Amino acid sequence: MAEIQEHRNQEYLKLLLVDDSEDDALLLLRELRKGGLKPDYKLVDNELDLADALKEQPWDIVITDHNMPGFSSFQALEVTRRFSDDLPVIIVSGTIGEGVAVSAMKAGAQDYIMKDNLSRLIPAIDREVRESYVRKAKRKAESTLEHMAFHDSLTDLANRREFERRLATALEDARETGRQHVLLYLDLDQFKIINDTCGHIAGDELLKQVSGRLAQHIRSDDTLARLGGDEFGVLLRGCDAVHAAKVAEALCEEVREYRFVWQNKPFSVSLSVGMVVINRDYDTTAELLSHADLACYAAKDRGRNNVQVYKSNDKDMQQRQTDMQWTSRIQQALHSRSFCLCHQEMVALQPENVDGFRTEFLVRLRQGNDIIPPGAFIPAAERFNLMPKIDRQVIEMAFRYLDQTGLGREPTGTYFINLSGNSLGEADLFDYIRALVRQYNILPPRICFEITETAAIAHLNLTLGFIQQTRQDGFQFALDDFGCGMSSFSYLKTLPVDYLKVDGSFVRNLLEDPIDLGIVDACNRVGHAAGLKTIAEFVENDDIKQRLKELGLDYAQGFGIAKPKMLE
Repeated sequence: MAEIQEHRNQEYLKLLLVDDSEDDALLLLRELRKGGLKPDYKLVDNELDLADALKEQPWDIVITDHNMPGFSSFQALEVTRRFSDDLPVIIVSGTIGEGVAVSAMKAGAQDYIMKDNLSRLIPAIDREVRESYVRKAKRKAESTLEHMAFHDSLTDLANRREFERRLATALEDARETGRQHVLLYLDLDQFKIINDTCGHIAGDELLKQVSGRLAQHIRSDDTLARLGGDEFGVLLRGCDAVHAAKVAEALCEEVREYRFVWQNKPFSVSLSVGMVVINRDYDTTAELLSHADLACYAAKDRGRNNVQVYKSNDKDMQQRQTDMQWTSRIQQALHSRSFCLCHQEMVALQPENVDGFRTEFLVRLRQGNDIIPPGAFIPAAERFNLMPKIDRQVIEMAFRYLDQTGLGREPTGTYFINLSGNSLGEADLFDYIRALVRQYNILPPRICFEITETAAIAHLNLTLGFIQQTRQDGFQFALDDFGCGMSSFSYLKTLPVDYLKVDGSFVRNLLEDPIDLGIVDACNRVGHAAGLKTIAEFVENDDIKQRLKELGLDYAQGFGIAKPKMLE
C-alpha cells in the first residue's frame, strides 16, 4: 500500500505501454491521470522495441493491447517474462473473447480490461503494482536468506557450511576419478593482538580487508571461505601439490606485504597455512579438516608465516593430534567432574619445623576404573588453555574436602594447591577463591598456592598483583620448581612468597652429581637469606633425605617420604 501511495503522491508510475494506436494510448493515459496517477510512460508497438525498453530501466507495469499488426498480447507476455517474472502485465483491448482472456491469464497476464470499461483500470493497476511489490520483496527476502545461509555475513565469502559441502564434493570426485584437489587451512597470526588492543570493529575491518586480498589469488573454480574467527579455508580444485604450494606461498606473501592501518597506526600481519592433498586415502571431510588444522598449527609452532603440508609421520603433528584428542576428553571430564584429587605428604627435616601437617593436593583424571596421571593430559590442557578450568575445579574440590573433614579450620597444617601460569592471567580468580572461602568456611592461612618459577617470571606483573591481593586475606605462596632457571634468584626480592620448592631434577641426583648438590645448596641458602622455608622435591630414599637434612633444608617431599594417596 505504501508503494501505491508513493506513486500517487510523489513519483510517476513507470508505465510501459504496448499499443499500435497512439489515440488509444492517449485515451488510456488520460484515464490514468483522471484517476490520480502520474504516468511516466514509453509507447512501443513491436517485439524489438519492447525488448529494448525492458532493458533500459525497471518498470512498474506493462499495459498491452491484444491485437496489433504482427504482434499480439501473448507475444508481449512472452517477451516481458524473459526479462522479469514479477513485472505485472495487464491486457487492455476492444475485442477479446472470454476464452482468449482465460488463455492470456494462464500465460501470465495479471488482468484483462475492455477499452469500453476503463473504470476497472485504476483499481487493477493499484492492485497489481502492490502485489508486484510484495512478490519482489518476497523474492528478494528469499534470495537474501539463501545467500546468508551459505555466506559469511562479515566478509561475504562462503561460510563453513558451504565450504564443507564443496569439500565433500571434491572428496567424492577424488575417490571416483582419482583427480587431486588441495585443501588449505589459513590462520591469521596477529589477529588476536589487533582485535584485543584496537577492538572488535578494527578486527572486523582487518578480516574484510584480508579476505579481499586473498580473493585476488583464487581462481573462479576454487573456493575461498571464512571458517570462523580468523580462520579461512581454500579449496583448490584439480590442483597438484606443487601448484598448491605456490598458491599458498603467494597468499602468505600477499598478507606479509600488507599493512593494516587503524587510527593512523600500522600493523603487520601474517598467515600460517596448513595444506592437505585430497585423494582416495581420505574418507570424510572431518578428517581432511582435522589434518589441515594440525598442519596449520605446525606452521604456527615453526615460527608462523609459513606453509606446512600434513604428513602422517611428522612427530609434531602426531603429538598435536594426541593433544587435540585429549582436549575433547578434558572438556568432557570438566563437564562430568571426573577429575579427582590425591595428596602427598611432606616431612620436616629440622626439629624447629615440626609445627603442623603439610601435604600437597595433586590432580588425577578418573575414567572408569582407571586413574590417569597428570603427565598424560596436562600438556594438552596447557596447550589449549584448559588449565584455568582444571585449576578451578581442583581448588573447589580441595576446599570442599577441607571443609567436610574440618581440616580447613584447624589451627595448624598447610595444604598446597598448584596454580598454572594461565590461571594467573584471569582477572576474576581472586574473587572466585574468596567466594569459595565463604562457601566452605576455610581458614586462608591453611592454604598455600604453588606457582612454578617459569610461570611466575613469564607473568611477573600478573603474578605480583595476584599474590599481593591474595596474601592480604592470609593465603600463603610457594615458588615451585625453583632452580631450573638460575637467573630467577633475583626475582626473590620481588615475589612475596613463603616457600621455595627446589626443583626435583637436582634433588634426585645430588648424591652422584656435585653440581646438582651445589645447586640445591645454593637454592636453600638463597631461600633462607630471603626469609623463606625450603622444600626439596623428588626425595626418593633415606640417603637423599639425610643429605638434605645436613644441608639445612626445611622439608622433604617425594616417593621416599610418602607416595600420593587418593582422598577418601
